[in-house]
Amino acid sequence: DESYRESLLLLGLVAAICLGLNLIFLAAYVVCVCCCRQDEAVQTKRRNPCCVTWTAVVAGLICCAAVGVGFYGNSETNDGVYQLIYSLDNANHTFSGIDALVSGTTQKMEVDLEQHLARLSEIFAARGDYIQTLKFVQQMAGNIMVQLSGLPVWREVTTELTELADQTGYVEYYRWLSYLLLFILDLVICLIACLGLARRSRCLLASMLCCGVLGLFLSWTSLAADSAAAVGTSDFCSAPDTFILNVTEGQIRTEVTRYYLYWSQSGSSPFQQALTAFQRSLTTMQIQVAGLLQFAVPLFPTAEKDLLGIQLLLNSSESNLHQLTAMLDCRGLHKDYLDALAGICYDGIEGLLYLGLFSLLAALAFSTMICAGPRAWKHLTTRNRDYDDIDSDDPFNPQARRIAAHNPPRGQLRSFCSYSSGLGSQTSLQPPAQTISNAPVSEYMNQAMLFGGNPRYENVPLIGRGSPPPTYSPSMRATYLSVADEHLRHYGNEFPA
Repeated sequence: DESYRESLLLLGLVAAICLGLNLIFLAAYVVCVCCCRQDEAVQTKRRNPCCVTWTAVVAGLICCAAVGVGFYGNSETNDGVYQLIYSLDNANHTFSGIDALVSGTTQKMEVDLEQHLARLSEIFAARGDYIQTLKFVQQMAGNIMVQLSGLPVWREVTTELTELADQTGYVEYYRWLSYLLLFILDLVICLIACLGLARRSRCLLASMLCCGVLGLFLSWTSLAADSAAAVGTSDFCSAPDTFILNVTEGQIRTEVTRYYLYWSQSGSSPFQQALTAFQRSLTTMQIQVAGLLQFAVPLFPTAEKDLLGIQLLLNSSESNLHQLTAMLDCRGLHKDYLDALAGICYDGIEGLLYLGLFSLLAALAFSTMICAGPRAWKHLTTRNRDYDDIDSDDPFNPQARRIAAHNPPRGQLRSFCSYSSGLGSQTSLQPPAQTISNAPVSEYMNQAMLFGGNPRYENVPLIGRGSPPPTYSPSMRATYLSVADEHLRHYGNEFPA
């Protein structure tokens, strides 16, 4: 029905509207975060890293929970759909078997039996009573063919069921694979977000924001598809009998369809009369052929072969009758019908609901990531600006240490201790007599005298160690650098690098 399909498309439109509102909210939030004043950013400088970290943790947990729910829902939906396909295949096998038995029995009665009766008519041409018996047998065979022709032909139903099962399996395979790839994509986006925050990489954060928008779009799209599928399936499951009666109208008699849909032990089969007439006609034919074998074969020995052929044909037809009766019984097909409904109406709908929950959780996780992205970006920008504001001449600046590692003059200072170790003791290198009145430096020298026995001068010790002292004054720094430069000029010519 076109109007019903349009109503299902309306659900997709609702999901599209929700996606648009979600994107508008995220855009407004990003603009507000990027346009906030600098003083507010300074006030929240200490709170921002913690807030961003916890937001990322919550988003990651929600994403992992969404993927877990999605895996369960995808598995349940797959199980339900394949149970439906299995039931369709069983019903299709039953219908095909019924058609095969009917066509096989009809061919035996029309072709094989007629050939035997034609040869026996030539043999029994002199005996009118035997000819009458053969005509009676032929009449019973015609009666059987009439009864068989009254049975429904399932050829069209079989073709439609085969096509339905193939299309359902094809769509289900790619649906299952698509959701599996979507789960992997969600986990990859979550991993990119974690790496971007851990390594403080702007490139990874930008990739996370772009992938987050893509994941948000895919989440709302999958929610629209799941909602439409769940609503359509639930509508079918609310009245499946009515739907099947409407679909099969014109192909199969209504009483036959109702017989398979509403099975009951007290109900009568619409095929009972035809099968009973088939059985009676077949029994009558067997009695007549047995009489000819008893009385006509002694007089006409050449007729024995054809009579035995007819008897074998009737026995085969009786076996087909028993199989046909079992296949036309409603219990087998009704069980397949109930199994199909259980698969699609319980496991299938349950899986679709879990997939819808996955889509909502994934949309929430990606929205949270996108909200945390600008704050993390702004925090990294502020952090880099703070590092850039540090004096480049500061020996305790990490950036200055990196520059000093590639600077040749500072490289000579770093090898000062190796010069002292080559002389055998540090006491052989005495500093020049200088008057240092700075208190912090004198205190440092006194501490070195207490712990080492002699005043000891290190090769820019704090720079090489990568651990600055708790506090230092500008005068201490200036005096210390002057002492270090004096050492370099005094011992540079004696100990070349």
